[in-house]
Amino acid sequence: MTTKWFEKNGEQGDIAISSRIRLARNLKNYPFPHLLNVQQKTEIAMKVKEALEQSNSYIAKTFRFIDMAKLSATETGSLMERHIISPEFANDRKGKYLLLTEDEGVSIMINEEDHLRIQVLYEGLALEKAYETADKIDTLLDNALGFAFHDKLGYLTQCPTNIGTGLRASVMLHLPALQSGKVTERLKDNLSKIGLTLRGTFGEGTQAQGGMYQLSNQVTLGLSEENAIENLKRVAMQVIDNERSMRSQFCKRTETQDYIMRCLGTLKYAVLMNNQESMKLLSAVRMGINEKLIEEDIAKINRLMVVLQPYTLTENAEKELTPSQRDVLRAKILRESLQ
Repeated sequence: MTTKWFEKNGEQGDIAISSRIRLARNLKNYPFPHLLNVQQKTEIAMKVKEALEQSNSYIAKTFRFIDMAKLSATETGSLMERHIISPEFANDRKGKYLLLTEDEGVSIMINEEDHLRIQVLYEGLALEKAYETADKIDTLLDNALGFAFHDKLGYLTQCPTNIGTGLRASVMLHLPALQSGKVTERLKDNLSKIGLTLRGTFGEGTQAQGGMYQLSNQVTLGLSEENAIENLKRVAMQVIDNERSMRSQFCKRTETQDYIMRCLGTLKYAVLMNNQESMKLLSAVRMGINEKLIEEDIAKINRLMVVLQPYTLTENAEKELTPSQRDVLRAKILRESLQ
């Protein structure tokens, strides 16, 4: 069974959970998706699928082609929880398709806001590595299909904020200390002044579950891909250093150590556990592991924070579950995993 990207721990992995590169692209000679009918959307999807199948790229051979209209609400919700698709892509799924590799590190949303959203995810702080993979797929598809490009404006996208590189780079950061110290709100304001944004776990308009925040670029015009990635990585390292410093102070306190160990005890012995509580407790335990207060595999905690999400938990159970049944099963998995 292939190991998923979220079951690993990468570079700067005490704080950097994952790195993501997303490229927005549109095919020449086609209107933007909001002007297409279902037949035209399907036509674009088949062209993308065929271009990958006929290429000599090793990664192209590992894609699974998914018709989003055929998925259940549970399957769709789980894809969102695993950061594979956007909430917008989950709505009105007719004419929408997904290409997904077995390890779920590479995905292509077809007919979201743009014809293509090429996305690459890697564990830890690995922006350059993610971009290298995304760029190879981008070049492959551009050569086969031809993307809409303007000499002065760059890549043309439905939303003007994506025009230029069409690049959105982001790092998922675990910031429980900065969150507890009420620093994250001030950090958001400061980051917005330099063209970056700090959002919740699942993007714009969402809360930070378990202290998980997305740090990403906002500027796509007038800045090269390499410069955007370099700038994001530099700021991410500053945030990581601040989190480490505050963690070190917090975890010297007896009260903090007691709280972390109580969180571990609850996870080990609870019979009922809702998602919000599990994320909060796992966040504390994860910090405790990285501060050498607890001996446990950090990759295991990374995995639990994904697979215990409501839709993913239900999908893996292979049957419909009520909220209370999910809480029982979630607690059972935690007990078995952490004993």
